[in-house]
Amino acid sequence: MTIAIGLIGGGKHGQRYAQHAVHDVPGLRLAALSRQDRTRGADQARTLDCRYHETWQALVDDPAVEAVVAAVPPSLHPEIAAAVARAQKPLLIEKPLATTGVAACEVVRALRAADVPCLMAHTLRWNTVVDAMRARIAALGPLRAVMLNQRFEPSPLGWLDDPAVAGGGIILHTGVHSFDLVRWLTGCEIARVTCRTARASTVRTEDNFLALLELEGSHILVAVNGSRATTGRSGLIDVAGAEGQLVGDHALGWCFAVRGLERTPVPLPEPLPTVREVLRDFVRLLRDGVQPRTSPEDGARAVLVAEACYRSARLGAPVDVSQPLL
Repeated sequence: MTIAIGLIGGGKHGQRYAQHAVHDVPGLRLAALSRQDRTRGADQARTLDCRYHETWQALVDDPAVEAVVAAVPPSLHPEIAAAVARAQKPLLIEKPLATTGVAACEVVRALRAADVPCLMAHTLRWNTVVDAMRARIAALGPLRAVMLNQRFEPSPLGWLDDPAVAGGGIILHTGVHSFDLVRWLTGCEIARVTCRTARASTVRTEDNFLALLELEGSHILVAVNGSRATTGRSGLIDVAGAEGQLVGDHALGWCFAVRGLERTPVPLPEPLPTVREVLRDFVRLLRDGVQPRTSPEDGARAVLVAEACYRSARLGAPVDVSQPLL
């Protein structure tokens, strides 16, 4: 069974999906591409040997497209999800799910009402360091503290600093990864946040933030920090429990178990391209009904946490995370 997919978005991230779909994922065939830049999009489609559509709407309506992959700014996600739901086509959608909590929940409801399969691409759930840490967390005993940070160089993508398109800065576009990992690693919902933001290189959106998270029914202390204003890149995860500690970096590819002052390397498999693994799980979902690691509901909850962070930063006070009936 070969699944013909249509890819909406051929930019930096969309190109990863295109290359993996064409070269690395058995069971997938790239049938069509839509990209806002018509000249580049048409050239790209010729190179990839697929059809080009000038609009994403035409791609969704294309009878040759059996499933849709969306790798575009999140301001487009609600409209794309609604169209895919009407067309009864499966969807793989990049993070963040939407620019607001209300819009994210509307996406969830539309996809649920249409009963179409959907994979939410919070790709760090497929990271080998994250996998290794999650498999060993139970051995730490009751958790005491969780700390996550991500570091990036300033982005060359101008639209990321345009609130009308991006919806927000690093909290929405990178912080959601960390918020999702807090839920994935602890098994707890995030109930309350306290957040501060700063701008170093950006003009209209934040590129630095620090958030303290309170978990529902738990006394675990959680901090999440992000910066897109450095020349170094890292993704530190520090999980401390009563019986020990795990410290790893999902970007640099290392992990240690710590007891006292003893540090033991955690065996790790070779790093995997997470976009490739996401596409492979999309095939398993459509072919075999294997439920993926992330759902639209997971995506909506990460956006709701991001939204609470923005409110907290504006108010200078702790804010409860909205808990709609998803």
